[in-house]
Amino acid sequence: MSGPWLPAARGELSRPLLSTLRYGTPLPAPEGLEEADPYGDDLQLTLYTLYELHYRGFAEVNDEREWDPGLLALRRSLELRFLQALRADVPDDPSADTALKALLDEPVGHDETSVSHHLQRDGELWQFQEYAALRSLYHLKEADPHLWVIPRLRGRAKAAMVAVEYDEFGAGREEDVHARLFADLMADLGLRTEYGHYLDAAPAQALATVNLMSLLGLHRALRGALVGHFAAVETTSSPGSRRLATALRRLGAGKAAQRFYDEHVEADAVHEQVVRHDVVGGLLEDEPELEPDVAFGVLATGLLEDRLAAHLLSSWREGRSALRVPLTAVG
Repeated sequence: MSGPWLPAARGELSRPLLSTLRYGTPLPAPEGLEEADPYGDDLQLTLYTLYELHYRGFAEVNDEREWDPGLLALRRSLELRFLQALRADVPDDPSADTALKALLDEPVGHDETSVSHHLQRDGELWQFQEYAALRSLYHLKEADPHLWVIPRLRGRAKAAMVAVEYDEFGAGREEDVHARLFADLMADLGLRTEYGHYLDAAPAQALATVNLMSLLGLHRALRGALVGHFAAVETTSSPGSRRLATALRRLGAGKAAQRFYDEHVEADAVHEQVVRHDVVGGLLEDEPELEPDVAFGVLATGLLEDRLAAHLLSSWREGRSALRVPLTAVG
């Protein structure tokens, strides 16, 4: 087995794709694409499934399907729909510096729109378990999507990007790879640690945050936006991780759970400076015409993270699960 099992279908787009991947049946022309919600479950699951062929694949799917022309054509149609929606919804801001500086403004007191603020102050253990299960779709392959930008950078930007990624992958130590640390966190919280295990539980809002990374990473034309995405992640990681580490201590989680976020508090405070000054700065010094793309990457990241936060918080404040199916239903 080289990867997780295929997920359950969620609609007219994902059903024929999953049948094709599972049974080798011909892929029909997509139906309902023009009417599909670009942020909805069906489109986002279909896109996630197609992207996963470029990571670890699926247990039932031959590795050769990664470059199947029909699957690539479907992926491109979905990407264009997703990108069109993002470009329509993201504010038009050509300044990467302005977009990034806005992320540095920490609210005074408790931020009612922030998941990390909620978990720090009021979160319950079951809510943190749900949060970790959803974040596992990225954190168990943490930094992998950003690696795609390295061959597309030069000089100072490339050197700095490699330096940051080296830390993400444990600086040469397997036990310190950030994906491994997150798996340890999950085990400490009583969750399953298999790659992709919680895909069927993840709502569209969570899938979209991961799909954005894959979309930007797989297209050279979007390299500026991927750098913007990476900068947004690193800029917001340290303060958010500090709150999440505090939440885990309040909830009585073990050392392994705490270590993941403790590591990010220190490391990402340094990474944020390197990424802003050397990765973003080096890229724009080399290719200044990419500045609007960098800003788009920052703002699109914020848009999708805000959508996910709104979904999580509205569900939890009503005392209900934010997942599509309960954690117990997926093992």
